[in-house]
Amino acid sequence: MSREDTGTPYAPHGEAETEAMLDAVGVDEEADLFDIPDSVAFDGTFDIESRSEQAVRRELRETLSRTEDLVEFLGRGHYDHYVPSLVDHLADRQEFLTSYTQYQPEIAQGFLQALFEYQSMLVELTGLGVANCSVYDAATALGEAATLATRVRATDGTRVLVPDLLREEKRGVLDNYASGANLTVETYPTADANVDVPALEGAVDDDTAMVYAESPTVRGTIEENLGAVGELADDHDALFCLGSDPVALALLERPADVGADVVVGDAASLGLGTAYGMGMGLFVTREDFLRQVPGRLVGASEDDAGRRAYTLTLQTREQHIRRERATSNICTNQAWVALRTAVHAALLGPDGLLDLAEECVTRAEGLAERLDDISGVRAPVHDHHHFREFVAGVDQPAPAVASDLADAGYAVHAIDDHRIQVCVTETNAEAVDGLVAAFQEVAA
Repeated sequence: MSREDTGTPYAPHGEAETEAMLDAVGVDEEADLFDIPDSVAFDGTFDIESRSEQAVRRELRETLSRTEDLVEFLGRGHYDHYVPSLVDHLADRQEFLTSYTQYQPEIAQGFLQALFEYQSMLVELTGLGVANCSVYDAATALGEAATLATRVRATDGTRVLVPDLLREEKRGVLDNYASGANLTVETYPTADANVDVPALEGAVDDDTAMVYAESPTVRGTIEENLGAVGELADDHDALFCLGSDPVALALLERPADVGADVVVGDAASLGLGTAYGMGMGLFVTREDFLRQVPGRLVGASEDDAGRRAYTLTLQTREQHIRRERATSNICTNQAWVALRTAVHAALLGPDGLLDLAEECVTRAEGLAERLDDISGVRAPVHDHHHFREFVAGVDQPAPAVASDLADAGYAVHAIDDHRIQVCVTETNAEAVDGLVAAFQEVAA
């Protein structure tokens, strides 16, 4: 049988099948199915000069050499940790790379077990009963938590309370979710970058569906009032949603112990590192809400021979099956990134993960002390313990300081007129001396 008879291995449409389909929709050829303006239509040539492989590689090197070579001390939700090469070697195996959602357990036991281990790690880190695998990113996870709150809360409520320092990108996604669920997103004040508990107490009421807080916060501070936030939410029958990440969770108090009902965040800080926008949303919640969890769940069962087996479970929650009755519109997941997170976490082990988390505190503390010794710089601005990152005050205009630091080869965030935010991990720690020297030059 020729290729013309069978089409491709992935779309086996031969000539007869193609003609039958075209006849069914009433067109003569496939091109009639598309309306492509002449201005963008392919004219048959790319108008690209033919080059040898060597010439192409040389041109690419020259092009890439013009890219600014900056050492990034950037954070605010995207964090770069060293990813061991073994993560790539295992995750790049063809059975993982070519796998979509693991609907057929008989051929996907390895992948399903890895995802089950990922879920188990998050359950252990949070103290909550159920983790999925997974949702798109931290912002999506927050939006899903808000809609979950409307489904599981005992009484009606339409208000979602978030800190006034919430990143605009997260707020935008949450607003999109809220608009479709008849929710109202409102902010409550923070004091010195942490929750202003008296102000929150005045804001939360019986119409509050969910209260959201973060630890570490967007400014790197470790939130000290989580227990109080949990109590306020519980007093008004609102869900308490906590934003964090797997590295921080290895060191900080367990969310379940401070009354959190849902934990969201970006799990890709393990296994992926900084990916310039790409992430993976973690979502962990109480077992009471099992049937309301968005995204995929991997469960453990037994096969006919009594051996442990893994399978996707409770899929009737999902939009691709229940459509308008679904609890979530997430119809795919970040399984391959979750796999990478699981491999990275397993390589570190409990002790290694804790060591990494402790370094995130000590490195930030050490760099802040060094910057604070520089005339014209005060670090950290906020009087709290910090995780990975901190805010420094500068006498000079912060945008100008950030620009001068970029000219010297270092990227930092300018978050307002006189504040710089700096993030340090093991991947940029070797450049700290240079950053401090550059600060001394530009901040005076």
